Amino acid sequence: MYLTWLDSNSWLIEMAGQRVLLDPWLVGSLTFGNLPWLFEGVRQIPREIPAAIDLILLSQGLEDHAHPPTLRQLDRQIPVVASPNAAKIVKALDYPQVTALNHGESVTIADRLKIQALPGSPIGPLLVENAYLLIDLEQNTSLYYEPHGYHAPILQELAPVDVVITPIVDLQLPLAGSIIRGKQQALQAIEWLSPKVIIPTAAGGDIELKGWLPSILKTQGSAAELRHDLARQQRPTQVIEPKPGERIRVL
Repeated sequence: MYLTWLDSNSWLIEMAGQRVLLDPWLVGSLTFGNLPWLFEGVRQIPREIPAAIDLILLSQGLEDHAHPPTLRQLDRQIPVVASPNAAKIVKALDYPQVTALNHGESVTIADRLKIQALPGSPIGPLLVENAYLLIDLEQNTSLYYEPHGYHAPILQELAPVDVVITPIVDLQLPLAGSIIRGKQQALQAIEWLSPKVIIPTAAGGDIELKGWLPSILKTQGSAAELRHDLARQQRPTQVIEPKPGERIRVL
């Protein structure tokens, strides 16, 4: 299994003979609701769109997971697996091969890679987006991804999982609380899944954040703190911090 972090929540996952592009933001800037004064992410280093993509996997319909400018640049013939909310976006962009997965549903790609949708991040009071469990059916290796630190108790039934990609720090708004929950929730995921490796996501990488919202965000936690907590609990899980654009072998 190889992973390449492409900044923010964007990953290239190579497992089960498939190249999966996860939550890609690769071109242009990132805004929410076309409000750059509120939030704008700007790349310091351009990221090339990876070649030979077999599947696009989208966990949420928000712009930092289903980034419309990037999706417009990608080959429309690439199959897409997405949360129902994200599926609406790619269908509107004329992607013909879109599989929407509700929680508990799964799909198998090329008879080797199983992708199961799990409850993930709540977006408002009525919508819960997707987390994913990816399983290489031949090698019997697995990867769990949840980008905001919301881990459903059903995970306890899926252990062990080899690799976890999830936030390991909290991003907090004054008075509103955490919008990304990583500090304690990463430990919860490790306790439930007993992974060999945990890798942080939702960090900035080579990204400059502008606007009013980033100016008031507060960060709590770090990889060093997580390693300390794991050592204190005598848990063998390894914390890996990849560099943006670096292809790493994790299994």
